[in-house]
Amino acid sequence: MIFKQTNGLGYYRYSGLNQFDEIVHGVFTRNTGFSKHPFHSLNVGSGTGDEDHLVIKNRRAIIECMGGLIPVFLKQVHGNTVINLNKVQGLDHIAGSGTAHAPGEPFRLTTQAPLEGDAVVTSLPGIMPVIQVADCQPVFLVDPKRRVVANIHSGWRGSIKNIIGHTITCMTEAFSSAPSDIVAGIGPSLGPCCAEFKNYKTELPEKYWGYETSRRHFDFWAVSRDQLMASGVLKKHIHTGGICTRCNTEEFYSYRKEGITGRFAAVIGIK
Repeated sequence: MIFKQTNGLGYYRYSGLNQFDEIVHGVFTRNTGFSKHPFHSLNVGSGTGDEDHLVIKNRRAIIECMGGLIPVFLKQVHGNTVINLNKVQGLDHIAGSGTAHAPGEPFRLTTQAPLEGDAVVTSLPGIMPVIQVADCQPVFLVDPKRRVVANIHSGWRGSIKNIIGHTITCMTEAFSSAPSDIVAGIGPSLGPCCAEFKNYKTELPEKYWGYETSRRHFDFWAVSRDQLMASGVLKKHIHTGGICTRCNTEEFYSYRKEGITGRFAAVIGIK
């Protein structure tokens, strides 16, 4: 991953996705925002206990950093629901939260997100799906031939429900994407060093027990890579950040380590 700064905000990009000039993407660090301890400082997650007006200021800073694309935030529920934004009524006039407003009205950013799901797919330019994370995997998918992007929130619950596979199915069925054309990026998240599941025999289906790397620790980065390839994504098109959030709380939020904490943003869109 390549670290970059724009307007004073730091974020990571994938070299494998940088080759597509029309794609805007970034995984933001927790730094250079407005939130106070323990949410310091670029927290974009509402419902965490942070002050809404500070969350909105942080979200607006990210919007400006990404060139003004209109963000779409989800109510993430650790499921496998994939939202096709092309089919969301009024999306052309959507506010940053997913709240529709009338044509001609100024852009409004709130912390309310009526779109419920854990993955979004779109081919619409100017729209920026946002995933909020603090240990779960943010996964980017790009089909450069069909000009389609997807953003996935894949925690361990989403992983065992194969939300990645569901998202690729949406891309193939709704946009005629060929999985072999898709380029993927797996973002900073809980690594195998820290993904401990003390009760894994009751929490994880048995087919995932083989991903245990040490006593009760599991490699969900490998799970995601295997799910991508099982859906037809080529191994050479899969890019893994390899950054564990729990080991790097100076840059990223970690619910496992901190408990009360914020959420960092993973964003992708088409110019």
